Amino acid sequence: MARFDRVIRGGMIVDGSRLPRYRGDIGIKDGLIAEIGQITANEADETIDAGGLIVAPGFVDLHTHYDAQLFWDPYCTLSSWHGITSVVIGNCGFGFAPVRPAERERAMLSMTRVEAIPLASMREGMPWNWVTFPEFLDSVDRAPKAVNILPYVPISPLLIWVMGFEAAKAGRLPTPEQHAELRRLLHEAMDAGACGWSAQRMQPTGPSAVQRDYDGSPMPTDVMHDETCREFAKVLADRNDGFVQMLLISGDNARDRAFYEEMATISGRPVIMNVLQAFDHRPEIHRRVMAWLASCRERGVRVVAQGLTTDAGFTFTFEDWNLFDDSQPWCDATTGTRAERLAKLADPARRQALRDKLPVTATGPLPQIAIVGPQLDKNKKWLDYTLAHAGEKMGKHPVDVMLDMAVEEDLKTEFFAAPPNGKIEHLKELVDDPYVLFGVSDGGAHTKFLTAGRYPTETICKVVREHKMLSLEDVHWRLSTLPAEVAGFRGRGQLRKGAPADIVIYDFDGLRVLPDEIVHDLPGGEWRRIQRAEGYRYILVNGEVTMRNGQPTNTHSGRLLRHGGGGAGRAV
Repeated sequence: MARFDRVIRGGMIVDGSRLPRYRGDIGIKDGLIAEIGQITANEADETIDAGGLIVAPGFVDLHTHYDAQLFWDPYCTLSSWHGITSVVIGNCGFGFAPVRPAERERAMLSMTRVEAIPLASMREGMPWNWVTFPEFLDSVDRAPKAVNILPYVPISPLLIWVMGFEAAKAGRLPTPEQHAELRRLLHEAMDAGACGWSAQRMQPTGPSAVQRDYDGSPMPTDVMHDETCREFAKVLADRNDGFVQMLLISGDNARDRAFYEEMATISGRPVIMNVLQAFDHRPEIHRRVMAWLASCRERGVRVVAQGLTTDAGFTFTFEDWNLFDDSQPWCDATTGTRAERLAKLADPARRQALRDKLPVTATGPLPQIAIVGPQLDKNKKWLDYTLAHAGEKMGKHPVDVMLDMAVEEDLKTEFFAAPPNGKIEHLKELVDDPYVLFGVSDGGAHTKFLTAGRYPTETICKVVREHKMLSLEDVHWRLSTLPAEVAGFRGRGQLRKGAPADIVIYDFDGLRVLPDEIVHDLPGGEWRRIQRAEGYRYILVNGEVTMRNGQPTNTHSGRLLRHGGGGAGRAV
């Protein structure tokens, strides 16, 4: 009987610890790393030749919305194509448990806008064989998985369950009895294996109200009271376990920073702040946040930032676009059925308000949005023009250029909005802080216009290979070890004896993000926009090869990581 199930031989090992790389072999047994060093070929049932390749820990993605997709896509793509072997679900307070059967449709409707997940796909692809959060985890446990799943408890479903839909959406303060029940439900969820809780808390209207419910109203967590957050934080303190993921924008930055600190102080646990983003036209914003984060570290306050380090941008049409909600006129015009949106965007009476109240949060300046997919022959001459440039030629306001063409082409015109964080010098400032988490992928969300799940590949290619901002040792610590430690993954994030064998093996010089494409592979006949990767030779999850040369092996060795997955080995 062979000593190892498989051996990875002759690779350049970058183990995630930030110690210098070295050439060696890795022996895997029962899903765990059993030996690192020099191993002879006849000691394994299978040998993987890693000569000339980098061998590193699988990447850990802390910000995804695969809560629905994991049930129809065991690989949780795009993430697994880009070397991610573990993901966190339940972000931003959004999820599907606990949900009563009568409220399932409404729960899915919310996700069609706030995270832009197609309704037909959720209806057809989700088994809905649960009601409570523990039952949801059992369903995730049973589902085939090619990546590891670590769960947060999303707070919106808890609020609706305890208070009722109308009261939760109205932002009523829970009674003492309701707070007690909310605490009990969080304890119950964490007893079942959840690793913390999450909430989006954005202004109900105004510049930060980017992600709203399907009808344009705030999500329950947007109108949740501070006192309710304090009650949830006390649960973590009682347990001395778990962590918080929060997106908080109230319009008062000083108050928000103080509240993040309060959450960390009450809970005694790490708080992941979403999101640290550079705005090229206002770099003082991210610099001020980074100075505060450094102050938190100096004072021992456990707040860490999820950075937005990808420049994926958005390719969209007004058939589905939802990220102009920070402007109320635009929110009003882009909600409703497709026919209603078409009528509202064509309405001359709305145009002045749409010109006056331009959205500013999710993208760069609206006049710089490019026309990348005109549908009618007579409009093809405007291909790749910005709205501003086309407006100069046409004698029109950029908003009228955009909406006249979109309406004329039945909302099928494609536009590209570059992200507001395009300058490389601003990216370097985020990279230079060793505790800023890379991302945000938003995997499973915004499926028709965002491909940010590419961020690990993009980071290695751009930050390490092209601009040499980080060494391989540092980048693998940032992509694997740091997020694993922050979010309570037990034993993962590094290549060491006894650790689960979540491993990426790739060609450093050959690694690249492939061009975007549209694929019709979602349930319900829906489509999505994707970007694959090239250069990953092997990806292993719990010791099994799940991807070989970019192609899935249909091996479902991923696990639900209850309580962070301590003692994890081979999946059963």
